Amino acid sequence: MEYENLTMHTDKYQINMMYAHWKNNSHNRRAVFDAYIRKNPFRNGYTVFAGLERIVHYINNLKFTEEDIAFLKQQEENYEEAFLEELRRFTFTGNIYAMREGEVVFPNEPLIRIDARIFEAQLIETAILNMMNYQSLIATKASRIKQVVNNDTLIEFGTRRAQEADAAVWGARAAYIAGFHGTSNTRAGKLFNIPAKGTHAHSWIQDHDSEEEAFTNFAKALPDQTILLVDTYNTLRSGIPNAIKTGKMLEAQGKKLKGIRLDSGDLARLSIEGRQMLDEAGMEHTEIMASNDLDEEVIMHLKLQGAKIDSWGVGTKLITGGRKPSLGGVYKLVAREDKNELIPVIKLSDDLEKVTTPGLKKVYRIINRKTNKSEGDYIALEHETVDDKPLKMFDPFFPQKFKYVSNYEAIDLLEPIFVNGNQVYDLPELEEIHRYHEKQLSFIWHETLRLLNPQTYYVDLSYDLWKTKQDLIEERRIH
Repeated sequence: MEYENLTMHTDKYQINMMYAHWKNNSHNRRAVFDAYIRKNPFRNGYTVFAGLERIVHYINNLKFTEEDIAFLKQQEENYEEAFLEELRRFTFTGNIYAMREGEVVFPNEPLIRIDARIFEAQLIETAILNMMNYQSLIATKASRIKQVVNNDTLIEFGTRRAQEADAAVWGARAAYIAGFHGTSNTRAGKLFNIPAKGTHAHSWIQDHDSEEEAFTNFAKALPDQTILLVDTYNTLRSGIPNAIKTGKMLEAQGKKLKGIRLDSGDLARLSIEGRQMLDEAGMEHTEIMASNDLDEEVIMHLKLQGAKIDSWGVGTKLITGGRKPSLGGVYKLVAREDKNELIPVIKLSDDLEKVTTPGLKKVYRIINRKTNKSEGDYIALEHETVDDKPLKMFDPFFPQKFKYVSNYEAIDLLEPIFVNGNQVYDLPELEEIHRYHEKQLSFIWHETLRLLNPQTYYVDLSYDLWKTKQDLIEERRIH
């Protein structure tokens, strides 16, 4: 796969800060940033982490070209030539730790940790958030949809409504991570080995003298993959009867009509009556597919109404995030080098959720060996160890709420991706990422996974980390 150079895919103020660091000779100073989310999207109880593969390729291809340098020369900041020469030599030399794609994640825990020269860490903020936020949003939306369809087939149909080509392709990949079975986008199918699926458009019907002729010609062309769109004129009086005729023609050839697709109208009623018509014609094998502005809420209500739908084509409300068009992931400095020592730093705010958690940290998922379910996530300072002794877990906002956990396994969720600028992580195949996501879901209680009013999943701090944070809050508070 070829990846374009996205080095300039950054905000202008990143370049300005890089220049200011260079002018002050602080550009080689070590800095640590955490990328994380503050809230789950869709009022959900969890988020699905995605975007790591593209981030890895982005980091591997960082290089300022002569065209980039020429553009920066034209800017009103009048960057010095020696700074531009520094950019010509730019390579990523730092360390990146991240959760695995498909991980079930929660607010206020590091999903990606960047430990690098401030010159490097500042540049990559924008792109990392762009890739992480969009793909995690779509993967989470897809996971919600997957929950309501049980074992039905899910096809991503969103390309034409996506926010441009990149969103269509990477959104299709994110949906597959969370359990979709295919995509209508052939480029995504080619790039990521996702099954590419398709039927035909209304224009195919309109371009023939009759609906029956259109169905017949389509079935002749694709006898083993015939799925017919039946709502161009009248679904029950024309579309399905003509589809049945086409199905009988295929049966005479030893073939079968694979399916029909409903794209408008009362999908519950049409699918119920359509199922009866197909069954009465001896075509119990023919599946019913539905599309038309579907999402988890619509699908859930269709199922409550007894809809007889076997597969779902989900487009606009998946690929755009529906009513939640963005994920508010952030990238915050948590430690900086001072006199050859890494010291924790904090950002304060009147909004408690915007107060950062300082220091170089690890994230553990605490799995109860008896229930095989998670007791919560536990964030500790890098030097701390978590073993099998009883562990005190407390709410960092309300420390009086706590519990002791024993007989557990502590799983370190942050894995090394780059060490000293070299990629040390083997990117898994997409199918492996999907299987990993399914496994991680199994560790989370159903009460947290449910779509409506999910139970809060606790992300706790070790006492030493909590104390470090409280001390910095007191130190930085303006009295």
